Amino acid sequence: MIPICNEEEVLPRLIGRIKLLLRRLDGETEVIFVDDGSQDGSVGYLREMIAAEPGFRLVELSRNFGHQIAITAGMEAARGDAVIVMDADLQDPPEVVLDLVAKWKEGFEIVYARRVSRQGETWFKRFTARLFYRLLERMTPVHIPRDVGDFRLVGRNALETFKHMPEHDRFVRGMFGWMGFKQAAVPFERPARTVGQTKYPFWKMMHLAIHGIVSFSEKPLHLALWAGLAISALAMVFGAYAMFSWIFETGVVAGWTSVVVIVSLLSGINLFMIGVVGLYVGSIHAEVKRRPLYVVERTAGFEEPTPAAVSGESHRVLSLSKDRKLG
Repeated sequence: MIPICNEEEVLPRLIGRIKLLLRRLDGETEVIFVDDGSQDGSVGYLREMIAAEPGFRLVELSRNFGHQIAITAGMEAARGDAVIVMDADLQDPPEVVLDLVAKWKEGFEIVYARRVSRQGETWFKRFTARLFYRLLERMTPVHIPRDVGDFRLVGRNALETFKHMPEHDRFVRGMFGWMGFKQAAVPFERPARTVGQTKYPFWKMMHLAIHGIVSFSEKPLHLALWAGLAISALAMVFGAYAMFSWIFETGVVAGWTSVVVIVSLLSGINLFMIGVVGLYVGSIHAEVKRRPLYVVERTAGFEEPTPAAVSGESHRVLSLSKDRKLG
């Protein structure tokens, strides 16, 4: 299962390597592409390819819903005993799938690919990636392996559990970590991106980290509580000092500048804490609206019956059209 967004340049190479991979896999396979609102020629290329290649499918979302939602759409459309999620940029080498499948056959329900090297990345990109994983590790009670993205194999039991997790604010790797199940890692060297630009710059990684923390941890609220208590204690100490100075010394407490600085600092901290609470309130607001997670505009390559998640039979998705066979 491969989510895509404006990957027209890399698709021919990706599909060529997938075809070579399929020849080496046993049993029946299907390849599902989920288009997350591409604005280039990705969808047109895939439609033409699917018309001539059995076993390839396409789910077209009506707009860009985000990477995590696109992964959800593809996993809900999959019908195999196991589903493999990978990115389209070839930084998740298709050949690693063989190792994931081999480990799955040993009895592991979830097998994730761990990056042991990150080729072609700047020191800043490596630093921010390291910061991202350490922040998640410190702030969430759920075990989220370091240096692991969304490239993984998920067994049918884990997939069915995933389908029963209805939250809108989704952090997929955290959701699989929360499940438990028997999990294992397969190391691989992540090659450099040969075409296009990364879809996860620094700001987007931090956005994902914040939403992951809000989804799986109450630590920010606890930190806000303890910070408030600590600041209140310091304010009481400062007030006692000011009172002591007024009674026993000059009668005037000097240092209006320091007072202004302290008030400004406390105001900033207060606004930060309100923002933390606001993130949780916003997450609750998104849940109570109960809107569909995504809207499927069109599908291609699916044989009848179309999967429930794609056909619109699930409350989590709105489908505007049934499967259209191309050719």
